[in-house]
Amino acid sequence: MDLLRQALGLVRAPFLVLAPVCAAVGAATAWHQTGEWRTVPFLLVVLGATAAHACVNVFNEYFDFRSGLDARTRRTPFSGGSGTLQADPAKTGAALAIGILSLLITAAVGLFFVLTRGWLLLPIGLFGLFIAVTYTVWWVKHPVLCLAAPGLGFGVLMVTGSHYALTGTVTAAAVIASLVPTFLVSNLLLLNQFPDVEADRTVGRRHFPVLIGRKKSAVIYGVFLLMPHLIVPAAVLLGALPWPSLLMLLTVPLSVKAFRLARRNAERPEALIPALGLNVVIILLTPALLALGLFIAG
Repeated sequence: MDLLRQALGLVRAPFLVLAPVCAAVGAATAWHQTGEWRTVPFLLVVLGATAAHACVNVFNEYFDFRSGLDARTRRTPFSGGSGTLQADPAKTGAALAIGILSLLITAAVGLFFVLTRGWLLLPIGLFGLFIAVTYTVWWVKHPVLCLAAPGLGFGVLMVTGSHYALTGTVTAAAVIASLVPTFLVSNLLLLNQFPDVEADRTVGRRHFPVLIGRKKSAVIYGVFLLMPHLIVPAAVLLGALPWPSLLMLLTVPLSVKAFRLARRNAERPEALIPALGLNVVIILLTPALLALGLFIAG
């Protein structure tokens, strides 16, 4: 049971629900395009997406422990890592093995769909794997790339990749829908960086809260919260998405509250925890409501 608990800690199991939600957006755009539902391919898509998310989390745990960052980080329920390797450094090798295994599962699922659906999925998958492996050691040292990478991975790549795996095509609707998790998942990492500014600076990380400060980064956070709630209504008006997609606007009041909390408490990391928690709710609920709207539209 201890080994299982540690493994779940390394992959940050409570947060792995994000990958199926993002995959569901791709499945919903596929459903809207074809009107067909294929359970086994969808489950394979979810397996690959979840393994990719686990891979990112484990490599993050591994590299942050090796760099000494974990020992300097102020951990919260939503940021700062799981503390698993700090509690038992002997599990460092096991963490690396879990990360590699997750990577191989993702690659195997991707290869299956490349062979059965088409080669267009190959660059999407390879770029996703590259982000998963290198995010903690490279992307975090470049502010714009650090902000963009999480959203690209879980948004554009995961949603359009899921859509392609299920249909063999990529549509404008899939690309537009992918922008919702793109902005929101980048926001997840952005806000989670607020409590870690001092610790991250000591190991050379150069994300926006380090570079321009928390208050100015809170403005970026607000813009990224706003973008999905502008993009989807615009797409509906233009006929690119069906009107039930507007269900995602139900999270507007939550987004307004999260922005106000983040702006008010930007320089008080200990007071940011309610905003961090609300941010997680927004990031899960908004794409889920978008997917539900697309499924309803048929």
